[in-house]
Amino acid sequence: MTSTTAGDVVWYELLTTDPDGARAFYPDVVGWTTERWEQGDYTMWVGGQGPLGGVTLLPEAARQMGAPSFWQANIQVDDVDAAVATVKELGGRVFHVETVPTIGRLAVIADPQGAVVALFTPERAMTAHDRSRPGEFSWHELYTTDHEAALAFYGRLAGWERVGEHDLGPMGTYLLWGRGGEPLGGMMTMAPGMKAPDGSDLPPSWMYYVTTADLDAALARATARGARVLNGPMEVPGGQRIVQLLDPQGAAFALVTAHSR
Repeated sequence: MTSTTAGDVVWYELLTTDPDGARAFYPDVVGWTTERWEQGDYTMWVGGQGPLGGVTLLPEAARQMGAPSFWQANIQVDDVDAAVATVKELGGRVFHVETVPTIGRLAVIADPQGAVVALFTPERAMTAHDRSRPGEFSWHELYTTDHEAALAFYGRLAGWERVGEHDLGPMGTYLLWGRGGEPLGGMMTMAPGMKAPDGSDLPPSWMYYVTTADLDAALARATARGARVLNGPMEVPGGQRIVQLLDPQGAAFALVTAHSR
């Protein structure tokens, strides 16, 4: 088995107002099981290839600042402290840095356009997952105020590179980014007037897609449990189908069918 390396997205955490509700919702919708962490109120999401993320209570300080429930991914870096210095040099913000005993060192940052993500250096090697399999996060989509500037930032920080693009007409260019020629996600400059679910202007933010074997069945389970459809279902370039959702606590996520090989 191969290990993850710097530039990989390696861990996905849901910070939510209702961890119990989330622990009931996501296993039913995407097929995960849960496993309690030995310390604190933290539960791991476990897919067919092992743990892939976790869920915990949205911090009170974040709630007081108006933050909704949200998903936060971790980008692996060789040295969190060196990466934090790069973030500051390039105009990003650093919110929090800590070492988690036996796990690794992490930092929560915002890129220069304002999208929040985490950086992580694991204490020991992490096994890479096959992203094409159901239940795995397979696509990472950034909505930003300047996708070219964002690519330059993440290129310096994580070694991401342009691997293609799509012309979306009035919506602009959808830039494909990845590593070693493999697409891992997209970036786009938000069109004027794009709105968040509460009607406010959409801030720069990330959307994470989970592969599902049967999108329509997963969507039916999600809506039956109180999820709200934001966009789709629809076909996207390459033949896959997607749907973007808000979970019952208000965290945005998306489902996608496996890529045809």
